Amino acid sequence: MTDQGLVVDTVSGPVRGLDDNTVKVWKGIRFAAPPAGELRWRPPEPPRRWTEPADATRVGPVCPQPADRRLPMDLGAPQGDDFLTLNVWAGSDVDPGAGKPVLVWVHGGAYVIGSSAQPLYHGRALASGGDAVIVTVNYRLGALGFLDLSAFDDSFATNLGLRDVVAALQWVRDNIAAFGGDPNRVTVFGESAGAGIITTLLASPAAAGLFGAAIAQSSPATSIYDRQRSQQVAALFLDQLGMRPDDVDRLASVPTSALLAASKHVFDHIPVRTPGTLAFAPIIDGDMVPAHPVRLAREGRTHPVPLIIGTNKHEAALFRWMKSPLMPITPKAIRAMFAEIAAEQPDLQLPDERQIRAAYRGRGKAIGLGVARDIGFRMPSVWFAEGHREVAPVYLYRFDFATPMLRMLRLGAAHATELPYVWGNLVTGAKDPIFKLGGLQAGRLVSERIRRRWRNFALDGTPAGAAGDAVWRPYRDDDRATLIIDAQDRLVDDLDRDLRSAWGDQVLSFR
Repeated sequence: MTDQGLVVDTVSGPVRGLDDNTVKVWKGIRFAAPPAGELRWRPPEPPRRWTEPADATRVGPVCPQPADRRLPMDLGAPQGDDFLTLNVWAGSDVDPGAGKPVLVWVHGGAYVIGSSAQPLYHGRALASGGDAVIVTVNYRLGALGFLDLSAFDDSFATNLGLRDVVAALQWVRDNIAAFGGDPNRVTVFGESAGAGIITTLLASPAAAGLFGAAIAQSSPATSIYDRQRSQQVAALFLDQLGMRPDDVDRLASVPTSALLAASKHVFDHIPVRTPGTLAFAPIIDGDMVPAHPVRLAREGRTHPVPLIIGTNKHEAALFRWMKSPLMPITPKAIRAMFAEIAAEQPDLQLPDERQIRAAYRGRGKAIGLGVARDIGFRMPSVWFAEGHREVAPVYLYRFDFATPMLRMLRLGAAHATELPYVWGNLVTGAKDPIFKLGGLQAGRLVSERIRRRWRNFALDGTPAGAAGDAVWRPYRDDDRATLIIDAQDRLVDDLDRDLRSAWGDQVLSFR
């Protein structure tokens, strides 16, 4: 294939990619103008048009973000202001107009770190074979994406990170056919904060019609906050910058380094002061987010598209290993969190000690890990599934597979450990320890099954496996079928019976 064949016209201008005879890739395609200066806290705007083919052979900059020493991360590119870009992968034999299903990835990172350029999210393995076109997107993070300044000046937009993802989906709608994708068969998928964005967009009027299916891996679906709480965070942020509310007009010119330092302070401070909460997350603004997404799901008011949703068996183990305050694990932190929830939501029936012990029998001193996992990820996902199944098919899963090394480290199937299998990028370098004690052959089979199910789901809304694989039934009231993803997949009826009994059907919302 000639270079000319890799030049694709977009609505903003032509882009030139690469072909390695397995996949074609276009990287760093700008879908919005750089959110800098006066655009820093404004909704995304279209990029300035260009006429000559733009170099799309290298990823663009990533959103400025503070470093996290507890979790060193290869972001895949330097930080910079011009980061509202996306990357596209397609099989080498996928021609323009081929109409392939499209998978659009929203990365995780607690709404404060990460990028679409991370090597883990390289789309070659997922796109090879030509069964789907893969897109990975950047969005604004931390204070740049989720700080609510609207109470100080209504010219500041809310939920900018969500708005960026919507802008990227609009770009996909308008351009993906030229890369071989079908704009009418778009599946959004993401993990952790990325999955939280997806469950939020399922309840957002702004996202209507932009995707036809969704996959939410470990969504913190209830970590959505109201305006009162978001304004308290904004006040703390301004105080850290040494600014008063009437100084907000100067925020456009504050150096990025100062913003990141203030963001880090607020991000570290909030979960210590209020266990179980995040400093930066989507907020209920009456516009992008009209109400709590889980409540809207349970009222049958989410977009009626098929959904895969699930969590990992040992979600909280990663946060224990990192010594992160993001998830309350110790009895003291859990008691503090429960007391705060009870004070703020007195009508909510929290599980008592007897119910907790019944739900987590046999866990001994590890009860805190189970409670943290379920209040942060598992029960929000189950609650969302219970509601959304009334408007569209829902497929619930739990990821249980862990290599011998991860089991030895007491991580098991921890938060984010499913990612290498979803992307088919199992070994990320000579120093990658995950398979040092074995498990690679089994891991490759797990990865093949997940990728097959995810791509088939993007194709027709059904996560079908190969012959001999467990048949994954939708999550219904009569059996609550749940797929356990392990060395061998298996379908289990009402896997979460004890947890549902303990936590009930009430939605926990932390402010």
